[in-house]
Amino acid sequence: MFAESFGKTLPHSLCSERIARAHGILALPFRDTPQFEATALGERLGCQLVAKIETLNPIRSFKARGAQFFVSQLAGKPQLVCTSTGNFGQGMAFAARQRDLALTVFMDPPANPLKVARMRALGADVRMASGEGGDAHGAARRFAAEHGARLVVDGNEAAIAEGAGTIGLELLRWEEPFDAILAPLGDGALLSGISCWCKAHSPDVRMIGVCASRSPAMWHSLREQRIVTAPARTIAEGISVETPCAAAVTNLTGLADEVLLADDVGLIDAMRLAHRDIGVVLEPAGAAALAALLAYPARFRGQRIGAVLTGGNLSPEQMQQWL
Repeated sequence: MFAESFGKTLPHSLCSERIARAHGILALPFRDTPQFEATALGERLGCQLVAKIETLNPIRSFKARGAQFFVSQLAGKPQLVCTSTGNFGQGMAFAARQRDLALTVFMDPPANPLKVARMRALGADVRMASGEGGDAHGAARRFAAEHGARLVVDGNEAAIAEGAGTIGLELLRWEEPFDAILAPLGDGALLSGISCWCKAHSPDVRMIGVCASRSPAMWHSLREQRIVTAPARTIAEGISVETPCAAAVTNLTGLADEVLLADDVGLIDAMRLAHRDIGVVLEPAGAAALAALLAYPARFRGQRIGAVLTGGNLSPEQMQQWL
């Protein structure tokens, strides 16, 4: 683990008991999602591959798991505001609609039009940050201050990570132990949540996050155990992060074992492989685990690998271009 390389075990804020509780409140389409041995794809990659599919639900991504648990913990009916490239905003919109809560989502242009349309269809007020390049985070903070809204930051909320950790609970129902589990790594909620459950119930499994090589801020931050800002210029908008949250870095340093990088070309190759071999449409971020298996075949050869495939929100133009 990252912590072990420094001769200490770092604390984290997550709780496996709360992950079990979160699983009980999930809407049925997000609970017990498909997981199966992808035999042909595993043979191609040189490993026994168990694919965990998180795209067959009303928002085509895992993000509503954490959002539902977070919203379930709120008192009263606060107005909510967040930033998103699209999937987290959809998750929050789905969860907010369940509780009849107002949600405003700020995005930096250019935004994925499919994700914008889906957030609005779920009842969110979606706004583009103004100014050159946008500043969605600044706009959301100002909105929260002016309207007394609850600012929700994906990587900063333990309940969001714990909701995402329900994926780990389901994965470990597999009849044989995993050597490693790979998941996309953006803001860190997904990997820290899954790692919390898996390290508590199967401590020998290696928990590996996959960053886009053109968005390496989290990779640098975990290696250096401090917040590192780096440019994000990847096509994988779902794991595009310039400045990680301190809470996410702390949690991952105490829970995850390793972070790998996947380049944009590899992400597209992985998307095509998933589409051809298991019939799943993935966006670039959603294919990050497979991209790492393609990029580092010797590292995983002959092992039993769990791969979390997390999002499939592609616009028609993107599908035509990449698939």
